Amino acid sequence: MHASYNVVMKKFKYSFPRLTLILIIVGMAVCLAGFILNLYVCITDGVSYAVNPAIPLVLYILMFAVTIGAGGLLVSILISSYYSVDGKHIKTAFGFIRSSYNVKDVDVIVLDRETDKLLVYMKDESSIVIVIKSNLYTDFVQAVLDVNTAVEYAIQSVENTPDDKDKKK
Repeated sequence: MHASYNVVMKKFKYSFPRLTLILIIVGMAVCLAGFILNLYVCITDGVSYAVNPAIPLVLYILMFAVTIGAGGLLVSILISSYYSVDGKHIKTAFGFIRSSYNVKDVDVIVLDRETDKLLVYMKDESSIVIVIKSNLYTDFVQAVLDVNTAVEYAIQSVENTPDDKDKKK
């Protein structure tokens, strides 16, 4: 029996930058305003003014679908954006958008102190940036190491970058 199958899934909430959070909230407000405005126009004008009532009906349906769809996407991004590590996969969820990476394919995890980003490099040379609160970096790395002990963990600090040697000369 493999120990990796006994690991409980660990979730790490996506950490939105302040500007992104503000834009999501503004987007949700615009969607709500668009829905209310469309509903008001639909109730007051209806479809009776048009020569062909099918055209305004299609427009109303499309406007309701756009405002509901965009608002739903923004709410799902705000509520359901996270990274998780279970016995086999690192899963990313960004609202309705989801992807999965095999933990056995992880080669190196690098914490870049200069940019304060956690990067996960795969064996196929692809990479993902983990956007969580910096105080959770260690927990995330440990969750991956609990599943795949062969993963290398490196901390890249400002002091040990190659460019710094050139700047001191």
